[in-house]
Amino acid sequence: MALSHSPALGLSLSSLAALMAWTPPSARAEVAPALLLARDWTAGQSPQGFLVSEKFDGVRALWDGRQLRFRGGGLVPAPAWFLARLPPQALDGELWLGHGRFDEVSGLLRRGDPEDPGWHALQYRVFELPGAPGTFSQRARDIEALVAAAAWPQLVAVTQRPVADASELQGLLDAVVAQGGEGLVLHRADASYQTGRTEALFKFKPVQDAEAVVIGHEAGHGKYAGLVGALRVRNEAGQVFLLGSGLKDAQRHQPPPLGSRVTYSWRGLTATGLPRFATLLRVREPGF
Repeated sequence: MALSHSPALGLSLSSLAALMAWTPPSARAEVAPALLLARDWTAGQSPQGFLVSEKFDGVRALWDGRQLRFRGGGLVPAPAWFLARLPPQALDGELWLGHGRFDEVSGLLRRGDPEDPGWHALQYRVFELPGAPGTFSQRARDIEALVAAAAWPQLVAVTQRPVADASELQGLLDAVVAQGGEGLVLHRADASYQTGRTEALFKFKPVQDAEAVVIGHEAGHGKYAGLVGALRVRNEAGQVFLLGSGLKDAQRHQPPPLGSRVTYSWRGLTATGLPRFATLLRVREPGF
């Protein structure tokens, strides 16, 4: 979508009206929406050709113009007043309360209470326009314009910026982490809208992380005798390994059920290609 810019919003009133009127097909309730997923960035590579943003540790949510859904496809139990402030076209972003407050966001959403006062502090940080035309650079400008038009502090456009070289990128990562952030996202500036795991999107973090499915429970030994010692998991690459580090005592007594999705971190690979120092970060709530 080609936009002519104005000083106020970055586009003309006619272009803004056309953008606001555009609404993509809504997602089916029982089907998880297709998402663009990030690959891991290799330190030292040049970031030229990419736009860089902070990676926010919230709960991903997709707005189809009428309904707000988790990445698993379930409906977000948002208040009617919150949904009424969202524009009529598709958005992709993170529900976020602040650095280090993921558990608070998760708790708010698990409670499912639209009257919870926590909703008045929750931000929807938008980083993509699903299905929209143009390059990512153009879509990022469109997001800024839409957010400016909404004039609502809880709807935030994620800042996208070019970075000159690998040294500047590393410095930006260090600064974000020092402020409590978890890392960076690099999105090719010339990329059309895509889904799946492509070369258009990367994440750059001090430690790598990924998701896996729980396929078994391993018995504990020693002080963990009679409890769960580790989770047997399978990652997206089909690799099977154990996750014991990071398990809390409550999770050893009542482990995540088979089929649960978990997020784990690791540093490098073993000689056999498995994640080294794999550690459980969190159990993903069903539907999130």
